[in-house]
Amino acid sequence: MTGWAVGSPGPIGDGPLVRVRRAVPSPEPGELLLSVEACGVCRTDLHLAEGDLLPHRASTVPGHEIVGRVAAVGETVTGFQVGDRVGGAWLRGTCGHCRYCRAGRENLCPASLYTGWDADGGFADIALVPADYAYRLPEDQDAALLAPLLCAGIIGYRALRRSALPPGGRLGIYGFGASAHLAAQVALAEGATVHVLTRSARARELAVELGASSVGGAYDRPPEPLDSAILFAPVGDLVPVALEALDRSGTLAVAGIHLTDIPVLNYRRHLFEERNLRSVTSNTRQDGRDFLDTAARIGMRVTVSPYRLSRADQALRDLAADRVSGAAVLVPG
Repeated sequence: MTGWAVGSPGPIGDGPLVRVRRAVPSPEPGELLLSVEACGVCRTDLHLAEGDLLPHRASTVPGHEIVGRVAAVGETVTGFQVGDRVGGAWLRGTCGHCRYCRAGRENLCPASLYTGWDADGGFADIALVPADYAYRLPEDQDAALLAPLLCAGIIGYRALRRSALPPGGRLGIYGFGASAHLAAQVALAEGATVHVLTRSARARELAVELGASSVGGAYDRPPEPLDSAILFAPVGDLVPVALEALDRSGTLAVAGIHLTDIPVLNYRRHLFEERNLRSVTSNTRQDGRDFLDTAARIGMRVTVSPYRLSRADQALRDLAADRVSGAAVLVPG
């Protein structure tokens, strides 16, 4: 197999990704060996490469939005066979018996494992995925358009639910990249009014095309008070900005796994009148199934910027510089 691994984490301009060539692994019991058709590039991959998230193991292959064909099936696997198209996502494993798993909140499992962090991911032409955490994917769609659904879509969907958006509510979205442009479509399909606030002119154009009622700069005030807001940009300075834009009892959900420091909040301006501040931690497999069903039902439009696998380092540089429209996707070849 050929691909990329995180060598020494550091600024993306210093080249923390290194090319690797390794023996093709054999699937263990319960695993699927995938021939990768496409892998989305997530901001989490950038955080791992730059060291914002500490590595869990050395020389790990990042990537957790994997679309592939089953090339081999490990013992004990049922429900999948060679040739099936499946997806591998961020959540890779949970204990199944802690209080969180038993309550249907496996995203909070203390023993949870993650693709591209605890095990090699999809920045390669071959990947291993646990069958119990794999998603069956449609055969008739472009693999590059499916890849962003597997994390950007799923985590955006969970963030939308965590934002407690009421029916027909007013939603503010801060940052408009891969996750945001998918979550916005779910909100719009459910009758919400969506206001997008982002520094990227290209992203503002996409937001208008998708049906946003207004667009503005990241620090601008939306034209009306918000019932809910989602912060996708990993910028702590925007937390008080978004909180101040909320109406009474509004909720801000912070979607990222990493966030720069949040400034001191003023209780009356930012939290009083029962405003709510929530984080978003990973997702459950049910979130994934619900989102993929929703995406199929509403005919979701996925905007991607494709890159050859050989240009994974360039994809991360472009992501860091906000030069990506929609979602960056790696395609082996």
